[in-house]
Amino acid sequence: MLAYGRQFIDDDDIDAVVNVLKSDYLTTGPTIERFEKELSEYVGSSYAVTFSSGTAALHAACFAAGVTEGAEVITTPITFVASANCVLYSGGTPVFADVDPIHYNIDPVSVEKLVTEKTKAIIPVDFTGQPADYKELRRIADENGLVIIEDGAHALGAEYEGKKVGSFSDMTMFSFHPVKHITTGEGGVITTDNPVFYEKLKLFRTHGITRDTHQLEQNRKSWEYEMQFLGYHYRMTDIQAALGSSQLNKLERFLTLRRAYAAKYDEAFRNLEGVEIPCQLKDTKSSWHLYVLRLSGKLAPLRTEVFESLRAENIGVNVHYMPVHLQPHYQRLGYGPNQCPVAEELYEHILTLPLFPGMSEADVKDVITAVRKVAGHFSGKAGKP
Repeated sequence: MLAYGRQFIDDDDIDAVVNVLKSDYLTTGPTIERFEKELSEYVGSSYAVTFSSGTAALHAACFAAGVTEGAEVITTPITFVASANCVLYSGGTPVFADVDPIHYNIDPVSVEKLVTEKTKAIIPVDFTGQPADYKELRRIADENGLVIIEDGAHALGAEYEGKKVGSFSDMTMFSFHPVKHITTGEGGVITTDNPVFYEKLKLFRTHGITRDTHQLEQNRKSWEYEMQFLGYHYRMTDIQAALGSSQLNKLERFLTLRRAYAAKYDEAFRNLEGVEIPCQLKDTKSSWHLYVLRLSGKLAPLRTEVFESLRAENIGVNVHYMPVHLQPHYQRLGYGPNQCPVAEELYEHILTLPLFPGMSEADVKDVITAVRKVAGHFSGKAGKP
């Protein structure tokens, strides 16, 4: 079975981790600081703060943005649940805007209609690696005094109007889960240019504790520290950071492969009956975390059959994502169907194809052959797959 995504680990990565295992620091050491510096330099931000996961990073960003009980945060339903859960963790209320029917990212028109006096932030998601419409989102945020927390879990290396994702929102989260562009096993980061957010993020990941003499509220002895608010244990380890640094050295090669394979899919499926290829926004450059086909025509009502047939061909297709507001927990909180009709209709017709740098050219050809075979069968133009 060819998975939809998979990490790529080589001897350089293994050596980097082994070197840390032989060093004096396994956690809270110099490798984390080095990785953060490399990340901020890569995306073009002033600061980067690593965390134990992308979810932890989003939670920290909500805290830094001042999301508390009674606050509302607007986000998209076409995402992993963490993009909304981080608001619940902070005591706030997620508000789901609908998505654009063309590029599947959060629709600024829908966002603007949902802004109230309680709105504190917007969490757009760069779905599949395609940056959202930040020109419009920035306008809405500035006019209403909102913070943009960009969920760039899919988008490391992506670009918007010539700038790398991670350099233009108030805070941007990247994930280092194994299926992402680079991995630290589990892990995440927030990049920002805001020094106030930066300091809050650092304290939040370490129980709210500081030893920085410039931040201490009282004169302290040299061995003393202060817990200034209730933080969490969300630190990344040096072991993870070493893997991340080594992976970052290969990121451009990974991106080149992802883009090349996505281009092959585009060429193969552009005129294939029953499927629609992904759309790219003007002035953007996707990092292609996912390649999503949308079923149409005769195939539109047959997503389950197409999914199972491709799996029978050993193509590990997946579906990203069931809209968050339709999850049982969110329905128990009062959310439900028909709140985001474009997102709900989209979910019924999309499939994610395998796309990762460890794929071979033969793997890509296998995916193309299988999709054509299955699509042809269900369109009535081929034999049974």
